[in-house]
Amino acid sequence: MDSNTAIAALAALAQSTRLETFRLLVRHEPDGIPAGELARLLDVPQNTMSAHLATLSRAGLVSSERQGRSIIYRADLQGLRNLTLFLLKDCCGGSAELCAPLIAELTPCCAPEVKLS
Repeated sequence: MDSNTAIAALAALAQSTRLETFRLLVRHEPDGIPAGELARLLDVPQNTMSAHLATLSRAGLVSSERQGRSIIYRADLQGLRNLTLFLLKDCCGGSAELCAPLIAELTPCCAPEVKLS
């Protein structure tokens, strides 16, 4: 990811409705949410939600798929990964011990479930 792409992604998230939309989509991975349902859940007019989704899409943070008459939106987790890695790439100037608490805090939220037999 380059600086311009990161700036576009951060700018897209720097608005409350878009940030809440993205967070809601992340919570509903991998199923996604239809555009109309997003608008209803966030109490936003559908045309306004459409504009917000277009901004997030151009920033590489959401993807969409037509299913019949609905458009299902999903968080683009690869876009989130790229942005996060861009921000942390040179974490603490190579002093890994300074970034260890941040990485430790991120790890439990995303650890795969262990299935017991």
